[in-house]
Amino acid sequence: MSGKSLLTTILLLVVVIVGFKSVYIVQETERAVKLRFGEVVNSDVQAGLHFLIPFVNKVRIFDGRLITMDSPPSAFLTSEKKRLIVDSFVKWHIVDVEKYYTATSGDLRRATDLISVRVETQLRNQFGTRTLNEVVSGEREKLMAEVKLWLNDPTAARAASADADADADADATRLDGVAESLGVEIVDVRIKKVELPPEVSSSVYQRMRTERERLARELRSRGKEVAEGIRADADRLRTILLAEAYKTSETTRGIGDASAAATYANAYQADPEFYKFTRSLKAYTESFSGGGDVMLLKPNSEFFKYFSKPGVAN
Repeated sequence: MSGKSLLTTILLLVVVIVGFKSVYIVQETERAVKLRFGEVVNSDVQAGLHFLIPFVNKVRIFDGRLITMDSPPSAFLTSEKKRLIVDSFVKWHIVDVEKYYTATSGDLRRATDLISVRVETQLRNQFGTRTLNEVVSGEREKLMAEVKLWLNDPTAARAASADADADADADATRLDGVAESLGVEIVDVRIKKVELPPEVSSSVYQRMRTERERLARELRSRGKEVAEGIRADADRLRTILLAEAYKTSETTRGIGDASAAATYANAYQADPEFYKFTRSLKAYTESFSGGGDVMLLKPNSEFFKYFSKPGVAN
């Protein structure tokens, strides 16, 4: 290859490289800034195909979509001085590319560190003004909304809560909103889990178990009391029913005996001799039914009058 051909090839390669370095593409999901010798000359490059001067201009491209920052669990104190372990996450995205680049040099790790510090500060402030019950269930949604507002716009948050805690207000005064200082917007702050520290969980569970056992004993005691009352009412009702039944049976028996006595009396009055005769037969049947009985009576006893003179009435 001749020297002229080699030079042509080298020039062609240089042109291709320069041309390749002169073109860049920004996607719809990206945000970018254009620099000239390290100074920002275009703070928000739009999506599409763009050109630059190689070795003079430089482009920094960042992800413009929502970024989820999952913070490690942190310990916070409530207004009751109870220590809680809180697990949370934050969703944010870039709104001002120039401020974001200036504050973080385009380093995502530095950005997440700065945001994490501010989120932790606001969470600590919010937990410090609320009780355990409020942060667990009562005002959980309100707490997350206020943290988000304090992070994005401390001035508006301070105006919305004129009675805010003095420490929280002081922290907010020292810190600008993340949009103003970092060029990002906090879209959402979520608390995933709130737990007691491991060293106190066992004692809390033991207190809960003791309380449930006390409640169980109380319920059993009430149940026994109610059962005794029901049993006493049942015994009383049983006694009343038996007494009334005995009264009814005795009344019925008395009426039957009176009716039988009246029938016997009427029959005796109609034929006294026949009545005596039937009574004597009944007495004979009852006396001699045993077979082995021995009776010592006088022959002229009144008992045998129907044997000696059966046709004569005495």
